[in-house]
Amino acid sequence: MEKLRLAVFNTQPPHLYFGGVERRIVETSKKLHEKVNTTVYSGTKAGFKKSVVIKGVNFVPCFSTDIVFPVDNWFFNRSLAGAVDAIMADVYEAHTVSGYGFLNSLGKRCIKKPFIQTVHGVLADEYLQSLRGDCSTIRSKLANLIMWRLSKLEEQTAKNATLIVTVSKYSSEKIRQFYDVDKGKIRIVPNGVDIQRFKPSESGDTIKRQIGLEHKLCVLFVGRLIPRKGLPFLIEAAKHVVKEYNQTIFVVVGNGPIKNNLAAYLEKLNLSSNFVFLGDVKENVLPALYNCADVFTLPSVQEGQGIALLEAQATAKPVVAFDVGGVREAILEKETGLLTKPDSRELAEAILKLLSDRSLREKMGHKGREFVSDNFSWDVCAQRMLQIYREAAGV
Repeated sequence: MEKLRLAVFNTQPPHLYFGGVERRIVETSKKLHEKVNTTVYSGTKAGFKKSVVIKGVNFVPCFSTDIVFPVDNWFFNRSLAGAVDAIMADVYEAHTVSGYGFLNSLGKRCIKKPFIQTVHGVLADEYLQSLRGDCSTIRSKLANLIMWRLSKLEEQTAKNATLIVTVSKYSSEKIRQFYDVDKGKIRIVPNGVDIQRFKPSESGDTIKRQIGLEHKLCVLFVGRLIPRKGLPFLIEAAKHVVKEYNQTIFVVVGNGPIKNNLAAYLEKLNLSSNFVFLGDVKENVLPALYNCADVFTLPSVQEGQGIALLEAQATAKPVVAFDVGGVREAILEKETGLLTKPDSRELAEAILKLLSDRSLREKMGHKGREFVSDNFSWDVCAQRMLQIYREAAGV
């Protein structure tokens, strides 16, 4: 069978960013390179200026900016719309709102091509959650306005797409609720994890020494520093945790627009010495950082699934998260981790329960490794996506 030609659109270059969306693009493309000729079109961010081939996958830059996502995203979609005659493929796939310009351009030219919209977290749901937070500042009001606008673009693209792929049953339900699309064109394909890379290792002690955490308890967070990831809840929880275990260090991996606000809040609460911000780290360092954790936490108030939760469990670490969105599908409650309602005090109590009981941490960690190995892998994800690409193409 001749190789299927796939064009993937994502504003951020997946080989230079390491969020959940980007990881999914890289891993599935890599797994399918013998059957699918994949070209990933991304914005000119993080110095991405020249095309490159990595493990059989083509990465091509399309002009954007490198300022903030909404601006980058608008320029990127404009570039895609102008390149509709040059980007040839059997199937097109856009992640989040990275392809509406291309799809609109196809429609204006009455060109019927298979187009898949992959929705990770439903933006309309995220917008609704954001209204429940602090909307008093000009910055937060502007952020909410942008989120509302992006959700409308996501809705428009979902309605016009050939098929919609999403990562959890929760997200599937929200797509139907907010965007009023036919259930028959939604496909659920959870994210995966590389269980050969993310696995228990003794390297954690070495990393702990290198970042000054030897003989201390480590609570790890990995993710973008954006409002929906719930970092203020974690800071409030830390107040209670350090009263019980003052040697606890909260390690935050990732960057984002609220980093300075978080730092100022920690200073105000006199907790700066209990937090370490590592920023974005190299991909080969991440497994070791998971291994240095005693507890992993992801206090998101809205999450389609949460790849970081899978990676932590694959590394045999117990996890603590809020019982929201697709998170409850990525954790076995009281078996691989603890789920709480979005409340800083309950979050603190769950973290303290695990920090105080090493045997429970080890038991949950072992079960988490087993759970992820049996149910989540990039091989399974890639094969399901191949079926969907062929379905969209009518093969």
